[in-house]
Amino acid sequence: MSIRFSLFSLVCFIALVGFAALPAFAQEVGVRISPALIEETVNPGVQSKYEFQVENLNSAEQVFYLFSRNIRGVADGGAPIFAKNEFERTGYELADWITLTTNEIVVPGGGKVTVPFTLSVPSDASPGSHFGGIFVSAEPPEIEESGAAVGYQVANILSMRVSGDAVEQSSIRQFSTGKFMYGSQNVDFKVRIENTGNVLVRPVGPLVIKNSLGKEVGELLFNESQAGVFPADTREFTNIQWIGDSVGFGRYEAVLTAGYGSDGARQSMSSTVTFWILPINIIGPALGILGFVLLVIVVGVRMYITRTLAQLNSGRRLVRRRGQQSSSMTLLLVVTALTVIALFLLIMLVLFA
Repeated sequence: MSIRFSLFSLVCFIALVGFAALPAFAQEVGVRISPALIEETVNPGVQSKYEFQVENLNSAEQVFYLFSRNIRGVADGGAPIFAKNEFERTGYELADWITLTTNEIVVPGGGKVTVPFTLSVPSDASPGSHFGGIFVSAEPPEIEESGAAVGYQVANILSMRVSGDAVEQSSIRQFSTGKFMYGSQNVDFKVRIENTGNVLVRPVGPLVIKNSLGKEVGELLFNESQAGVFPADTREFTNIQWIGDSVGFGRYEAVLTAGYGSDGARQSMSSTVTFWILPINIIGPALGILGFVLLVIVVGVRMYITRTLAQLNSGRRLVRRRGQQSSSMTLLLVVTALTVIALFLLIMLVLFA
């Protein structure tokens, strides 16, 4: 059973990474089905014919059983969640539209068999996306449902968009970085897209990074693989990483603009996030030097004041002068410290921003 489940999960994940068109998955032993994804726009009341190939990767002849299931959602990572049986309703039913010419095929070792099927779209089918899959299993579906199966199975994906008054509406629910502060231009992003429509969407667009001077320093293509977001669902996109070509310093801004929708009716959504880059391996020694410079200044000022006071006359004039010199010293120290800090930040900005 562990072999069946691991193969099934891996094949479904490869076949439906975001419902993107991918090549069929090959395993050392078992079965391969191609194409892994069939995706089209269909009209209500129309009957269409399709076919797919089943390849036996074993050396011995094998009997395979065919059955269809609806898809009721997408798990984290893009793997489809299939309905438990043919009677489970998902809101995006498709399995009932599939008519297989046979429920059982015999495939010779290392051979292939073409399986035709018909998709009959009801005249009252709801507009929008409908999802399902055709399973190729080493065990009959009744044994698979009982939990006693010990074979293996794969499934292709059918993603059909029924024409009509479909709703394409999505938004960016979250656009963030892994941390608020980084030590270099090695920043990771996380994006959560919510699809509130009834059509599968594939948001794609630029992710632009600008430094504190407003200069563009980097750009990524978000969702380059065109992974899809299931209707009435939210999908999280991770492993989005920007690696810059310099050390980096200061406040940065990232702007994500993603477009989605059918041709002629494209829509877009945008979000912004800010983060800081403070290279401690550079700032640490620089602050040490800055502290040493300030210490030298303080000692020098004190020595100058002490020498000046020693030359003054005693009495009230000495007290008055001491107060004036003390105020002057404090003001000088503050001005000097602020000047040195400002110069330090300006130099860091020019060199590394």
